[in-house]
Amino acid sequence: MIKWLMAMALGTVVVATRPATATTRAVGGGDDRAAVAAYEVAYSAHSGAIPAFARKYGLPCSACHTAWPELNAFGQTFRDNGYQLMNDRDSPIWQNPSYIPVTFRATPNWHWERSTKQPVDSVPGNAATTAPATITLSGFDISGMDLWTVGTLYKNISFVLLPSADATGAFHFEAMFVRFDNLWNNRWVNFKVGKFELDNLISEKRFLFLSGNGGVYQSYHFLPAGDANDFGLGDNQIGAELSGHSQNSYTRYGLAVLGSSSGNPGLPTSNTYDAYLTLSHAVDAGGLGVERLGAYAYVGRRPTYFQTSGGTTQIPGTGTGNKPFYRIGLAGDFFFGDLEFLPFFLHASDNAYLATGTAANAALPPGAKNAMWNSGFLEAHYYVSPQMVFTGRYETVRMSQQADPATPKTLGNTDAYSAGIRWYPIMFSRAGLSWHTEVSAVRMVGSSFAATDKMWLTSLFSGFDFDF
Repeated sequence: MIKWLMAMALGTVVVATRPATATTRAVGGGDDRAAVAAYEVAYSAHSGAIPAFARKYGLPCSACHTAWPELNAFGQTFRDNGYQLMNDRDSPIWQNPSYIPVTFRATPNWHWERSTKQPVDSVPGNAATTAPATITLSGFDISGMDLWTVGTLYKNISFVLLPSADATGAFHFEAMFVRFDNLWNNRWVNFKVGKFELDNLISEKRFLFLSGNGGVYQSYHFLPAGDANDFGLGDNQIGAELSGHSQNSYTRYGLAVLGSSSGNPGLPTSNTYDAYLTLSHAVDAGGLGVERLGAYAYVGRRPTYFQTSGGTTQIPGTGTGNKPFYRIGLAGDFFFGDLEFLPFFLHASDNAYLATGTAANAALPPGAKNAMWNSGFLEAHYYVSPQMVFTGRYETVRMSQQADPATPKTLGNTDAYSAGIRWYPIMFSRAGLSWHTEVSAVRMVGSSFAATDKMWLTSLFSGFDFDF
């Protein structure tokens, strides 16, 4: 089936891509925020593949996607080219005036959530009776909505605009950028500026999981208990990126300079900049498929305190005492016929001041060190047909060094399990519909009661994921 998809893509070229939003963050340390995250729907704003491209070029969605919203190799090339086929139909001056590249996406659903080791008053209103308890919720729900438009302003000038709403209708800009493609007629020189997803080989914005716990990569957002850093590798960032690729996008690079606002609008918290470098290369393994391996490195700084006015009021944008952190690792995308494996590894370090939440003009706790951890996952997709895919993922986070030597070494260690099925009864150039069912469970070490407690967060999700 994968060979059939690739043949179709190479014969007819491509259609679409999909950035998405994951609003749930997994927080290390087993504190109450992790339990809250289980109820904040990761599926509330996952933007979709854009059928407008299929309408524009008269192609099936499977030309670009293994299973929308995940891209196949040709879909990656289409995106790298600035959402262009590199012909006269790319420029909007050659398009029918009635054509507007807009897609709506939402997911009405039913879901079930359970969290263990939660602090609950056995006598409501009486804090003296608080004890660990299991909380279970279930019911019908709605997701947020994405209103995604992407295309070309002129040949070799492309854009993305993604206003995204939560389930209450409150909008924010998940992505917004302009990209200048093939500068000096060279595909190795492309430049974009705005808010965009980091060039992660394994995208959290186009993946095939939607549940409250499964719909986020723990590795991308994990922070140890007490850490004051606000960075997440899966979060869209604001800045500028220089990128390039070979003709078939088998070889790719990206170099981004980013503000220290962690993707939030307005001037950053401090006058520092982050940097992100990614490199990847793929080979065509014939009947097996296209095999890709990549490396990445993110280095940044975050403030540890702010200038004040009147003694207590922090002055926005005056963060100082900046301390460093980094994330480095490897990622892959390997096909074995109809079976796809996505391995990922990350090594992370946060400076001791960040990791302990200590201002740089104050003394560190005795014996404090940089917080260090390793994480990774193995995700698998089995494509039964172009309209059905089974998914599974195992993910782990392990602390290798706590910032505070008095902290139990295992505090924050995480194991996450997810499995699901997506069936696509409708895959047209005008619209798409999938029935998505998934179960996920996350086990974290640490709770409000004991640093050695093992707390479980479990989700069961079933819904209709549609775009138009």
